[in-house]
Amino acid sequence: MQRNHRTIKKSGQTTIESHYYLSSAPPEHYRPLQWLQLTRGHWAGVEIRNHWRRDALMGEDTSRSRNPRLLANLALLRSALLALLAHRYPDQPLPPIIEELNRRPTRSLNLLNS
Repeated sequence: MQRNHRTIKKSGQTTIESHYYLSSAPPEHYRPLQWLQLTRGHWAGVEIRNHWRRDALMGEDTSRSRNPRLLANLALLRSALLALLAHRYPDQPLPPIIEELNRRPTRSLNLLNS
């Protein structure tokens, strides 16, 4: 179990949330501090590898729609695009790839046709 403290800046109210994690490793396999580092490292990686790319690079959070089907379909398209770009450009960072594809729309269409 991990406890997170959160303070809302506007109101100054502090909340404490408990988080529980499941693992296939036995509890005695790691010391408590190691478990904490593992869970924090995992979620930090998820934030960097997934959410940042979807939000900062693809504007996922700027969608104004509240239609769940539309949002699910857009998420599927983003996932497919991220997988396609990772496969096509395995050793290149995503921002320059997106900039290049924005500059040359025909390359984007060629990528989709490949």
